[in-house]
Order: sequence, then C-alpha cells, then structure tokens
Amino acid sequence: MLHVRTVKTKGNSRSVQVYRYQNSKRVIIKHIGSGTTDQEIAALKEMARVFISDFTKQTYLFKESKPNEQTVLVNQCEYIGFYYTFLYDVLRAIQYQIGYVLKLDPLLNDLVVMRIFEPTSKLRSIELMETYFGIRHRRQRFYESASKWLGLKEIIEKKTIDFAKKQYAFGFSLLFYDVTTLYFETFTEDELRKNGFSKDNKSQQPQIVVALMVTPEGFPVSYEVFTGNTFEGHTLIPVIKSFIKKHKVENFTVVADAAMISSENVKALQAENINYIVGARLGNISSDLLKTITESLPRIDGSILRLKTDNGYLICSFSKKRYNKDKYEMNKQIDRAKSMLTKPSKVKRVKFLKSGNDKIMLNEKLIEKATKLLGIKGYITDIEETVASNEIIISRYHDLYKVEQAFRISKNDLRTRPIFHFKEEPIQLHMLICFMALAVSKHIEITSSLSIRAFLTQCKKITDARLFNKINHKELRMRTTVPNYLQEIISKILRPH
Repeated sequence: MLHVRTVKTKGNSRSVQVYRYQNSKRVIIKHIGSGTTDQEIAALKEMARVFISDFTKQTYLFKESKPNEQTVLVNQCEYIGFYYTFLYDVLRAIQYQIGYVLKLDPLLNDLVVMRIFEPTSKLRSIELMETYFGIRHRRQRFYESASKWLGLKEIIEKKTIDFAKKQYAFGFSLLFYDVTTLYFETFTEDELRKNGFSKDNKSQQPQIVVALMVTPEGFPVSYEVFTGNTFEGHTLIPVIKSFIKKHKVENFTVVADAAMISSENVKALQAENINYIVGARLGNISSDLLKTITESLPRIDGSILRLKTDNGYLICSFSKKRYNKDKYEMNKQIDRAKSMLTKPSKVKRVKFLKSGNDKIMLNEKLIEKATKLLGIKGYITDIEETVASNEIIISRYHDLYKVEQAFRISKNDLRTRPIFHFKEEPIQLHMLICFMALAVSKHIEITSSLSIRAFLTQCKKITDARLFNKINHKELRMRTTVPNYLQEIISKILRPH
C-alpha cells in the first residue's frame, strides 16, 4: 500500500512524498514536490493522492480523501496550449436543437462548426478541428462520406422547417424570396458554372445563382441552386411550386423584389393561387398610369395610393426622405450627362442621354418622367385591401431586407464565395454546409440580438487551458470562468419555445 508523507527540508520548505514499506523499510516511490505554505502543501497532497490512484488503482474509504485532478501547482505542470471547447459545445448544442445532429455524420456537423468558426476549405477545416478543438477526423473519411451527404438536402430542409415551426411558429403563410450570385476563382465555364449578371461585379468569372427563402424573422428554410446564366426572374416559379408541393402548403404569400415580377410570373402565381407582394418598376409604367399617379397621389409624407392594374394592385407611397434622396441622385446623373456632352468622343452609356439624327442629346422626356416619380415607391400585390391594408403590404415588403441580410452573413461571415470547387457534387455539398451554418448563425442572431461576429467574439474569450501534469503524466484542462451575461445569452438561444 502506498502512503503520503510530508518531510521538513531546508528553511521553511516542506516536501511531499509517496512511499511504501518494503522489508520493514520505507521506500520512496515518488517525490511530488516542495512548498512553503499550507495551501501549497495541501495541493501537493491532493496531487499525491491522484498519483496513488493512477499508480495502484487504489480506492479511498473516506470521502475527504478522494483525489481532485484539478488541484495542481503551476510549477508541477507544463502549459501546452488551449482549446475553444466551450464555443464548440455551444455550436453543436444549437445544431442538436435544430435537429442536425441526430443520425447525421459527426464530420458533417463539425464542418458546419468550422464554417461558422473560421471558414476555409474542407480539408483545411479538418486540420484546424484538431488545432482549435482537439477533435481528429481522417482526411480520407471526408472523401468516403462526402458523396453520401448530397442526399441529405431534403432531410436537412425538413429538419430546418420543423424547427422553424416549433421555434418561430412558422406556418408557411409568408415567405421572403431573393436570389444572389456566387462566383468562382476560375475563368472556365461548364454545365453549372456560367457567366451571367454578377451581383459581386465579377461578370468575367463563371458563377452560380442561389435562391433563398426565409421566414418573417429572417430564418432560412430553403434554398436552390441554378446555373450562373439563369435570369433571376425565371427562378421564382420553379422554386415556389417545388416548395409548395414538397410541404403540401395551402395558403402561401411570397414577398420578392422588383426583378421577380413579369406578366408571365404574375399569371403563373395566379394560376397556382399564390399570393404575392413584389416591388414595382415604376420607370416602365405607361404614360396613362403615370398621369393617374401624378394627379392622384398627394406629395405629402406618408400618403398612399392603390390602383388596379393587369398585374394586380399597384400601391404607391410618397416619402419626403426618399424624395430628397431621389432628387439628389437624379441631379447627379443629369450633371454627369451634361458633362459627357462637352466631350463627345468620351461619351459612355449614361441614363439621361439619348442619340438621334447622329447626335447625342439630353433625354428631356425621361428627365420629366423621373421628376414626376421623385419620392414615390411602388409595390404590386394581389391581396385585397380588406385582407391586408396598404400599410401592412408596404411593411411586409420592407421586411425583404432580411433575405439580403442573410446573404450578407453568408457571403461575409461564412465566406460562401468565392467558391474553389470545380465539380457539381462538391459545389452542392458546399452549399449544403453553408445553408446549415446560416441556419445556426441566424438563430443565434435572432434570439440573442447579437451579430454572429459579436457572438463568436464573446464565446472565444472562454478557453480551456491545457496543462500537462508532470507528476501523473496526464493532461488537465482549466476553463475560463463563463460570465453571467454570456450564460444568460446562451440560455436564451437554447431555450425551447
């Protein structure tokens, strides 16, 4: 049996040793260390008990004698680094809450964590998991599993929608729709990656078009990928019809920007009994309709006019703030057009210039039309005023910024683009991981009222110091104290509704 003893050494120092009796003689098994204060000696005795427990598997009969592995002396340990285990545990808990963890590959879930924590390539993410969290995955396992994950898109979407129903009382009645483009670090096109109108000003590089639908709170519930040369207005009907069919939706209202509206789209929406609220392109309206708006809409801040058109009800609102902004922009464009007229050889395409009789001139008619529309914003809907007032329609349209906000998070915080993959399967997998990461990020933002960047900054302050105990050759971890305010934020995020 091993025992612990304290021996007085030089000066006020005392030494703690582990010993046993052999042939009636005391044999020192391990010198634990020396200390001068009672606190140091108590810690050394605890470390001695831990050593005995590991060395002999000897159990203690008395409660007070149980070893405490966290009782250490700094001079008996070596600092070997730290992990962000706290943040990892939080992000995995949120994935579990949404439903992403059950029956899903842990590597896929960990790639989602890394997409939020530090976006990089998939293989680099596997390397960094060990650096940041102490979690090891074989690189080969990624190649073995990646193709299987592609079949999870519908499962992921269903789990996301089920969570939105439970957490945000999502009922399919109102969805916000928009598209964006994601470019590639290449100049070579293929079946999926095509050159097209780029929202990232990368028109020379191939891209894909991504459609996203979010709830009124901004929580993403569905996405689709299209070839890069797809006109965004052509994505609306296929995505909406597929979504309704998949989830057997009965009452549905889609909110989208002006690029989505066309006579064909309106007819298709009406044929499917889908309600819509979309932005109106007032610059394309007829002269008769413009005259009606000019004569009927008072130029008073907040005034609203509703008119019946072939595409539904046109709702126009006037804002003094918008008027000042529109006028400033229009005058700036007119000044630019006039400047161009003084340098005919350097004339570029400018809004208020036109050509005629081999001459470049100001487009006075267009200037007059633009002047009449200063401060006016238009919206088109098929919803009767008895069902939703003009103010509600306008308010719903303005909530469309939540899709744009989701795209900004995706592009900036999650670094969805540029994309470095060259084959369709890795591209689709990349989008699946980014969608899951976006859902986790948006849930954090909605429930905590913090940006995902601010939330990560706070959680990264909580680290687990890694200490190597030179007595028992074990690694110990000591976590930074989690402040009350952060505990409250995380409790709010993980609180079931």
